[in-house]
Amino acid sequence: MEIDYSEINFLNNPTWQDLHADYVQFLLSMTGLTVIDITGKDTQKYRVITTLLQGNEPSGLIALHRWLITKKEKQLPQTNLRFIICSVEAASTTPLFTHRTTNGSKDINRCFGNVGQRHSFQDDQQGYYERAQLIEQAIRDVNPEMVIDLHNASSAGPTFSVCSSITTETLSLASFFCQTLILSDLTLGALMEQDFNCPFITIECGGSLDEQAHEVAYAGICQIADCENIGYIHQEKNVEIIYRPLRLQVSNDANLSYAEHDKGYSGVTLKNGIEFLNFGGAHQDEMIGWTDGNGLSNLKLLNEKGLNVIDEYFYNRDNQLVCKQNLRIFKATTNKKVALNDCLFYVVKHVINEF
Repeated sequence: MEIDYSEINFLNNPTWQDLHADYVQFLLSMTGLTVIDITGKDTQKYRVITTLLQGNEPSGLIALHRWLITKKEKQLPQTNLRFIICSVEAASTTPLFTHRTTNGSKDINRCFGNVGQRHSFQDDQQGYYERAQLIEQAIRDVNPEMVIDLHNASSAGPTFSVCSSITTETLSLASFFCQTLILSDLTLGALMEQDFNCPFITIECGGSLDEQAHEVAYAGICQIADCENIGYIHQEKNVEIIYRPLRLQVSNDANLSYAEHDKGYSGVTLKNGIEFLNFGGAHQDEMIGWTDGNGLSNLKLLNEKGLNVIDEYFYNRDNQLVCKQNLRIFKATTNKKVALNDCLFYVVKHVINEF
């Protein structure tokens, strides 16, 4: 079925018939990019929550559907809410919630802002940039006082948040969901990088198959809906700030494998349990995999200047891939397709303070 990327559907205060019996039926009832508007007590203000930018990250949709069907009819949110459900077609591809994009196509969360504006729209991926512009415009149209983008990781891991600037508001919003906030200056063409003149954070709710990740998303939506003043929110827990992670990627044409022991594969091989590093990080001199005779040249870790700083973080001990210092690691995965198309994981050298 050919996808019409110029299509955008709106639901205003949907009824239970619109929402269907469960989130699967709700997903399958949608034909494409869908915007849901909920009227709040203050009809002059909007708060925006986006979800399902990638089709294999279901927690936001599951939590949104739960909130919609369980909220009391007369119990209005403090402000209008706009929910934007993005990659419906990818999520609906069977098996459900297993496809990041449709047919291996462009990741929409790499198509926003200047990246999309520079695109010529002359090739077979023009639709993804067009949809990114529709999503961005759907946010700008309501001049929101905050935006939250809900995601999942491909493998198990704790919840964390990401933003491009640290403010009282972003710290407070992060505390609704988790206790870790990553300040990122990466430029990937992601929705979070765009300036909507309001606080914007991305929430990585946890693994896509983790029930707790769905709970995190639901609890956060409830608090966003009920919070009276987004300008100042009392933080009941400290939020740890982690500065400027880098993305570990496989170099061009290098092979990637996963194994419990050294199998002598070409390229780079990561340990099967690499995702467990999401919970505690890796220690100096800890071995996390193996390389072939090309060593660290199988990998790249680009800093803000575009320089490969892989040898500041890792070294080879014989053919073992070893951490050069204590590292914090995020979104490590054994999903080879995701690892090759995005990154093996995000990494920082150390953690700076709590606020």
